[in-house]
Amino acid sequence: MDETLRSTLSEGAAAIGIRLGPAELDRFATYHREILLWNRRINLVSERSAQEIVIRHFLDSLTPAPFLDRPDGALIDLGSGGGFPGIPLRIALPGLQVSLVEASRKKCSFLSHVVRTLRLDGVQVIRKRVEELTAGENLAGRFDTLISRAAFKLPDLIRTASFFLKPGGQLIAMKGADPQEEMEETERFSEAAGMVFTACMAVRPPGADSLRNIITYNRVF
Repeated sequence: MDETLRSTLSEGAAAIGIRLGPAELDRFATYHREILLWNRRINLVSERSAQEIVIRHFLDSLTPAPFLDRPDGALIDLGSGGGFPGIPLRIALPGLQVSLVEASRKKCSFLSHVVRTLRLDGVQVIRKRVEELTAGENLAGRFDTLISRAAFKLPDLIRTASFFLKPGGQLIAMKGADPQEEMEETERFSEAAGMVFTACMAVRPPGADSLRNIITYNRVF
Protein backbone atom coordinates (compact mmCIF):
# COMPACT_ATOMS: atom_id res chain seq x y z
CA MET A 1 0.00 0.00 0.00
CA ASP A 2 1.60 3.25 -1.11
CA GLU A 3 1.65 6.47 0.89
CA THR A 4 -1.34 7.90 -0.96
CA LEU A 5 -3.48 4.92 0.01
CA ARG A 6 -2.20 5.03 3.60
CA SER A 7 -3.27 8.68 3.75
CA THR A 8 -6.67 7.84 2.25
CA LEU A 9 -7.17 5.17 4.90
CA SER A 10 -5.85 7.25 7.80
CA GLU A 11 -7.87 10.35 6.90
CA GLY A 12 -10.99 8.34 6.13
CA ALA A 13 -10.79 6.50 9.44
CA ALA A 14 -10.31 9.83 11.26
CA ALA A 15 -13.47 11.13 9.59
CA ILE A 16 -15.31 8.14 11.04
CA GLY A 17 -13.82 8.85 14.47
CA ILE A 18 -11.03 6.27 14.52
CA ARG A 19 -7.35 7.02 14.91
CA LEU A 20 -5.05 4.58 13.13
CA GLY A 21 -1.46 4.73 14.29
CA PRO A 22 1.59 3.45 12.38
CA ALA A 23 1.16 -0.11 13.71
CA GLU A 24 -2.48 -0.27 12.61
CA LEU A 25 -1.66 1.21 9.19
CA ASP A 26 1.11 -1.37 8.75
CA ARG A 27 -1.36 -4.15 9.47
CA PHE A 28 -3.83 -2.75 6.98
CA ALA A 29 -1.02 -2.51 4.40
CA THR A 30 -0.15 -6.18 4.91
CA TYR A 31 -3.82 -7.16 4.77
CA HIS A 32 -4.19 -5.16 1.55
CA ARG A 33 -1.20 -6.94 0.00
CA GLU A 34 -2.52 -10.38 0.94
CA ILE A 35 -5.96 -9.62 -0.54
CA LEU A 36 -4.39 -8.66 -3.86
CA LEU A 37 -2.19 -11.77 -3.87
CA TRP A 38 -4.91 -14.24 -2.92
CA ASN A 39 -7.50 -12.61 -5.14
CA ARG A 40 -5.60 -13.97 -8.14
CA ARG A 41 -6.58 -17.50 -7.05
CA ILE A 42 -9.88 -17.14 -5.21
CA ASN A 43 -12.66 -14.61 -5.51
CA LEU A 44 -12.28 -12.54 -2.34
CA VAL A 45 -13.34 -9.16 -3.73
CA SER A 46 -14.69 -8.03 -7.08
CA GLU A 47 -12.71 -4.78 -7.02
CA ARG A 48 -9.36 -5.01 -8.74
CA SER A 49 -7.89 -1.61 -7.92
CA ALA A 50 -5.93 -0.99 -4.77
CA GLN A 51 -7.87 2.19 -3.95
CA GLU A 52 -11.25 0.48 -4.28
CA ILE A 53 -10.23 -2.07 -1.65
CA VAL A 54 -9.31 0.70 0.78
CA ILE A 55 -12.55 2.62 0.29
CA ARG A 56 -15.14 -0.07 -0.43
CA HIS A 57 -13.84 -2.65 2.03
CA PHE A 58 -11.55 -1.18 4.69
CA LEU A 59 -13.31 2.13 5.32
CA ASP A 60 -16.77 0.64 4.78
CA SER A 61 -15.95 -2.04 7.37
CA LEU A 62 -14.97 0.64 9.89
CA THR A 63 -18.22 2.62 9.60
CA PRO A 64 -20.01 0.62 12.37
CA ALA A 65 -17.19 1.18 14.89
CA PRO A 66 -18.69 4.34 16.51
CA PHE A 67 -21.97 2.49 17.05
CA LEU A 68 -20.61 -0.56 18.89
CA ASP A 69 -21.99 -0.81 22.43
CA ARG A 70 -19.02 -2.99 23.43
CA PRO A 71 -15.90 -2.11 21.43
CA ASP A 72 -13.95 -4.35 23.83
CA GLY A 73 -16.41 -7.24 23.85
CA ALA A 74 -16.91 -10.50 21.93
CA LEU A 75 -18.06 -10.01 18.33
CA ILE A 76 -19.21 -12.60 15.80
CA ASP A 77 -19.04 -11.73 12.09
CA LEU A 78 -21.41 -13.88 10.01
CA GLY A 79 -20.52 -14.48 6.38
CA SER A 80 -17.13 -12.86 6.78
CA GLY A 81 -15.88 -13.64 3.26
CA GLY A 82 -12.56 -11.86 2.91
CA GLY A 83 -12.72 -10.75 6.56
CA PHE A 84 -15.15 -7.86 6.29
CA PRO A 85 -16.00 -6.20 8.56
CA GLY A 86 -14.44 -8.31 11.34
CA ILE A 87 -10.73 -7.96 10.55
CA PRO A 88 -10.70 -4.18 9.94
CA LEU A 89 -12.70 -3.70 13.15
CA ARG A 90 -10.24 -5.87 15.09
CA ILE A 91 -7.24 -3.95 13.69
CA ALA A 92 -8.82 -0.63 14.71
CA LEU A 93 -10.18 -1.89 18.06
CA PRO A 94 -7.51 -4.11 19.62
CA GLY A 95 -9.68 -4.97 22.64
CA LEU A 96 -12.28 -6.67 20.45
CA GLN A 97 -12.51 -10.48 20.50
CA VAL A 98 -13.64 -11.60 17.03
CA SER A 99 -15.08 -14.82 15.61
CA LEU A 100 -15.16 -14.94 11.81
CA VAL A 101 -17.79 -17.33 10.46
CA GLU A 102 -17.42 -18.40 6.83
CA ALA A 103 -18.62 -21.54 5.05
CA SER A 104 -16.12 -21.48 2.15
CA ARG A 105 -13.02 -23.61 2.74
CA LYS A 106 -10.86 -21.45 0.47
CA LYS A 107 -11.93 -18.21 2.11
CA CYS A 108 -11.34 -19.71 5.55
CA SER A 109 -7.82 -20.65 4.46
CA PHE A 110 -7.27 -17.02 3.52
CA LEU A 111 -8.76 -15.76 6.80
CA SER A 112 -6.59 -18.11 8.89
CA HIS A 113 -3.52 -17.02 6.93
CA VAL A 114 -4.29 -13.34 7.48
CA VAL A 115 -4.96 -13.82 11.20
CA ARG A 116 -1.57 -15.55 11.56
CA THR A 117 0.28 -13.06 9.35
CA LEU A 118 -1.13 -10.02 11.16
CA ARG A 119 -0.71 -11.70 14.57
CA LEU A 120 -4.26 -10.84 15.54
CA ASP A 121 -4.71 -12.23 19.02
CA GLY A 122 -8.28 -12.98 20.05
CA VAL A 123 -9.49 -13.78 16.51
CA GLN A 124 -10.80 -17.21 15.56
CA VAL A 125 -11.97 -18.52 12.18
CA ILE A 126 -14.98 -20.85 12.15
CA ARG A 127 -15.57 -22.84 8.96
CA LYS A 128 -19.22 -23.76 9.29
CA ARG A 129 -22.58 -22.76 7.93
CA VAL A 130 -24.64 -20.64 10.30
CA GLU A 131 -27.32 -23.35 10.34
CA GLU A 132 -24.78 -25.82 11.72
CA LEU A 133 -23.77 -23.45 14.51
CA THR A 134 -27.33 -22.71 15.60
CA ALA A 135 -28.06 -26.45 15.74
CA GLY A 136 -25.62 -26.76 18.66
CA GLU A 137 -25.24 -25.03 22.00
CA ASN A 138 -21.53 -24.18 22.08
CA LEU A 139 -21.94 -20.59 20.89
CA ALA A 140 -25.42 -19.86 22.25
CA GLY A 141 -25.57 -16.57 24.16
CA ARG A 142 -21.80 -16.05 23.95
CA PHE A 143 -21.47 -12.72 22.13
CA ASP A 144 -21.87 -9.03 22.91
CA THR A 145 -22.17 -8.11 19.23
CA LEU A 146 -23.29 -9.86 16.07
CA ILE A 147 -22.45 -8.13 12.82
CA SER A 148 -22.99 -8.94 9.17
CA ARG A 149 -22.12 -6.96 6.07
CA ALA A 150 -24.93 -7.56 3.59
CA ALA A 151 -24.46 -11.34 3.78
CA PHE A 152 -27.95 -12.15 5.09
CA LYS A 153 -31.43 -10.71 4.87
CA LEU A 154 -32.45 -8.77 7.98
CA PRO A 155 -35.25 -11.20 9.00
CA ASP A 156 -32.74 -14.08 8.98
CA LEU A 157 -30.27 -12.02 11.00
CA ILE A 158 -32.87 -11.26 13.67
CA ARG A 159 -33.60 -14.94 14.22
CA THR A 160 -29.92 -15.80 14.23
CA ALA A 161 -28.92 -12.96 16.54
CA SER A 162 -31.32 -14.08 19.24
CA PHE A 163 -29.34 -17.34 19.38
CA PHE A 164 -25.79 -15.96 19.45
CA LEU A 165 -26.21 -12.80 21.54
CA LYS A 166 -26.14 -12.40 25.29
CA PRO A 167 -29.15 -10.64 26.84
CA GLY A 168 -28.50 -6.97 26.11
CA GLY A 169 -26.29 -7.90 23.17
CA GLN A 170 -26.31 -5.88 19.97
CA LEU A 171 -27.05 -6.80 16.36
CA ILE A 172 -25.45 -4.57 13.73
CA ALA A 173 -26.66 -5.11 10.18
CA MET A 174 -24.74 -3.30 7.44
CA LYS A 175 -27.21 -2.66 4.64
CA GLY A 176 -27.39 -0.70 1.41
CA ALA A 177 -29.07 2.58 0.63
CA ASP A 178 -32.68 1.35 0.89
CA PRO A 179 -33.31 -1.26 3.60
CA GLN A 180 -36.93 -0.23 4.20
CA GLU A 181 -38.58 -3.37 2.82
CA GLU A 182 -36.44 -5.67 4.96
CA MET A 183 -37.06 -3.53 8.04
CA GLU A 184 -40.81 -3.64 7.52
CA GLU A 185 -40.71 -7.42 7.11
CA THR A 186 -38.69 -7.74 10.31
CA GLU A 187 -40.96 -5.49 12.34
CA ARG A 188 -43.69 -8.15 12.47
CA PHE A 189 -41.73 -10.64 14.53
CA SER A 190 -38.59 -9.02 15.98
CA GLU A 191 -39.97 -8.51 19.49
CA ALA A 192 -41.29 -12.07 19.59
CA ALA A 193 -37.73 -13.17 18.82
CA GLY A 194 -36.48 -11.12 21.78
CA MET A 195 -34.96 -8.40 19.60
CA VAL A 196 -35.84 -4.69 19.79
CA PHE A 197 -35.02 -2.15 17.09
CA THR A 198 -32.79 0.68 18.34
CA ALA A 199 -31.58 2.72 15.35
CA CYS A 200 -31.03 3.05 11.61
CA MET A 201 -28.19 5.40 10.68
CA ALA A 202 -27.51 6.39 7.07
CA VAL A 203 -23.79 7.02 6.65
CA ARG A 204 -21.51 7.56 3.69
CA PRO A 205 -18.15 5.81 4.05
CA PRO A 206 -15.39 8.31 3.25
CA GLY A 207 -14.72 8.31 -0.48
CA ALA A 208 -17.69 6.09 -1.33
CA ASP A 209 -20.34 6.97 -3.89
CA SER A 210 -23.32 5.40 -2.12
CA LEU A 211 -24.87 5.42 1.34
CA ARG A 212 -24.54 2.65 3.88
CA ASN A 213 -27.29 2.04 6.45
CA ILE A 214 -26.23 0.77 9.86
CA ILE A 215 -29.24 -0.90 11.50
CA THR A 216 -29.06 -1.91 15.17
CA TYR A 217 -31.16 -4.08 17.44
CA ASN A 218 -30.67 -5.27 20.99
CA ARG A 219 -31.55 -8.62 22.49
CA VAL A 220 -33.89 -8.05 25.44
CA PHE A 221 -34.27 -11.66 26.67
